[in-house]
Amino acid sequence: MPTTKKTLMFLSSFFTSFGSFIVICSVLATQAWITSTIAISDFASNGSVVITYGLFRGMSIQELNQGLADSDKDFEVLGKLDNSSQRTLHLLVVLLLVLALATSLLSSGFTFYNSISNPYQTFLGPLGVYIWNGLGAMFIFLTMILFVVNTQSNHLSEELSRILYPTFTLREATHQYGHSFWLMLLIIFLNVITVVIIVFYQKARYQRKQEQRKPMEYAPRDGILF
Repeated sequence: MPTTKKTLMFLSSFFTSFGSFIVICSVLATQAWITSTIAISDFASNGSVVITYGLFRGMSIQELNQGLADSDKDFEVLGKLDNSSQRTLHLLVVLLLVLALATSLLSSGFTFYNSISNPYQTFLGPLGVYIWNGLGAMFIFLTMILFVVNTQSNHLSEELSRILYPTFTLREATHQYGHSFWLMLLIIFLNVITVVIIVFYQKARYQRKQEQRKPMEYAPRDGILF
């Protein structure tokens, strides 16, 4: 059976790992990833489109200075993009988040198992926790980079607006990333905290073993032989 200290520390890591899992679920489910304001015009009017979307669904609002604006539109992101390069990168973002979700779930399982058992020298021990959290943090970091690249360099918002409002000419666009996007920093933070807790446990365990060896190292030779 694990010691009380080990149980408490691995349970703490379980809660941070499971917290990461919950945050990823909320990030996948919410639409507040980005809000883009895009200036538009046609032969009779001009104004802007405000488009807010997440990984799967979004909403657009047309604001015209003159003329009759279209009603608000709800849309499916992947359904609108068809087979464009924006769709490919967007699918990769979704895939990376799903992989991060899986690593968080595995980390939760490993940390909980270590809180009730002692698979210390196997992959099910701290080594597995390090690997899953390292992979999870890497997947989240890549997700953030690819989403920004798809938005800024690959003009994801502009492409969605062009599809939603094909009769308008698009001009400059501004982007504001929402709380769903920035929550991914919290996920990375939780992964790091999980690893730090286990590192502190391993360090304490090593020091305890060293202290247990000291009486033998400094004992008289006759006493040891006896």
